[in-house]
Amino acid sequence: MSSIMRALFGGLLAATATASLAAPAGSDAPSPAEARSIAIEAYVYGYSLITSEVTRVQMSNVATATGLRAPTGEFAHVKRYPPADYRGVSAPNADTLYSIAWLDLGSEPMVFSHPDMGERYFLFPMYSLWMPVVGSPGRRTTGGAPRTFLITGPRWKGNVPAGMTEIKSPTRHLVILGRTYADGTEADYAKVNALQAQYRLTPLSAYGKPGAAKVAPVDPNPGFSMTDKPQTVILDMGTKGYFDMMARLLCKDAPPPPGDAPMLARMARIGIVPCRPFDLDGLDPAVRAALQDIPRAALSAIETNKARMGQAANGWTISKGLGRYGTDYMKRAVVAAFGWPANLEEDAVYPYAEVDSDGHKLDGSANYTLTFAKGQLPPVDGFWSLTMYGIDHGWWFVANPLNRFTISLRNNPKYNADGSLTLYLQHQSPGKDKEANWLPAPTGAFLPMLRMFEPRTTRQSIIDGSWQPPAIVRSREH
Repeated sequence: MSSIMRALFGGLLAATATASLAAPAGSDAPSPAEARSIAIEAYVYGYSLITSEVTRVQMSNVATATGLRAPTGEFAHVKRYPPADYRGVSAPNADTLYSIAWLDLGSEPMVFSHPDMGERYFLFPMYSLWMPVVGSPGRRTTGGAPRTFLITGPRWKGNVPAGMTEIKSPTRHLVILGRTYADGTEADYAKVNALQAQYRLTPLSAYGKPGAAKVAPVDPNPGFSMTDKPQTVILDMGTKGYFDMMARLLCKDAPPPPGDAPMLARMARIGIVPCRPFDLDGLDPAVRAALQDIPRAALSAIETNKARMGQAANGWTISKGLGRYGTDYMKRAVVAAFGWPANLEEDAVYPYAEVDSDGHKLDGSANYTLTFAKGQLPPVDGFWSLTMYGIDHGWWFVANPLNRFTISLRNNPKYNADGSLTLYLQHQSPGKDKEANWLPAPTGAFLPMLRMFEPRTTRQSIIDGSWQPPAIVRSREH
């Protein structure tokens, strides 16, 4: 943190502390209705921070790497695509294999390196506890040659060693959510697994020295469930527990940026101040009563704003402007609730469809087609795919005779005589001659997601709206 930022932050703490002490008894004391409004705003403001912190603990407070969990400072590598019955994380991926690591930058920087990736697609987005992308090494930004990065925390001062590129995190903890393309064959899995084995994380003090890094100890009592969904854990905290955690994180681990000063001053009016427990019991009884159901009220507001994740086009919802939020706290909270974390749109855009061209909900009791006109395939510099999800308290792969969860050009689909490409979204096979173009659907409700990696930013582009996915059309013959 620069001296200017420290001065601003120090002044901010002093100002908010003063406001906190004065508000309950002074003329500026909020009414119950105003206090409730402030508390909902504060809950929304901190939702990405609390979601990230709970997720961090659940994923890294372990002794050994298994599944998507690994000790702090170690990668958890996914070696194969999930099977049809996988129910771990909603909307699983069958295009890239994950490599996930949580870092603690409180005592020193970490060195991250990857080998020569050749022409293979890969991406290592890094997210602060607040959830914005703070670095995005990958084929688009840094190329496929071997690279070494120095990931530093908010208070680190020092010289970056030669040959390293610094990525600075504004929070003590940071997560790397790496993705490496695999085509789903055993031969290619082996190649990707060999690359994953060469992804390195090393404390700066141990870099270039023999010996294994120390494994972070497991906390036997993290304060909440290690197995419940983060949303459930957060709701169970209640009003006081939530704001207590937020105040603790704001104190040192996730210092708020200067642009958040107005929000912090507003929160201080009801006693939400960095470094201090939230004194709910010390508030006026009428104010205290107004704050009892804040978690559910705030989550309802977040749900109501779900559309802020993107825009609608031809039955598709297209995410826009994710990974960067500024002071748009509601959009950040919506993404934390429904799409934690989120790539920069320059790296990936994931449109999904819920209705057909007539506005009716998609359902496997009908047959559908998705046709890309000649020259109108998804415009990407990376690659694209269409994934089928059944809907059952989440979005899940659909078991089918082909064991096919996605369809893309790697399936060698057949083009129509006019150069267009038609994909068949239905439960039953469209016939052997069309199975190369078939994405099997469940018998009930379903949701297709179009993954576009490195979407084109000029000419036809989903980012500027000059290209949009075509509508999904229900077959009239079914």
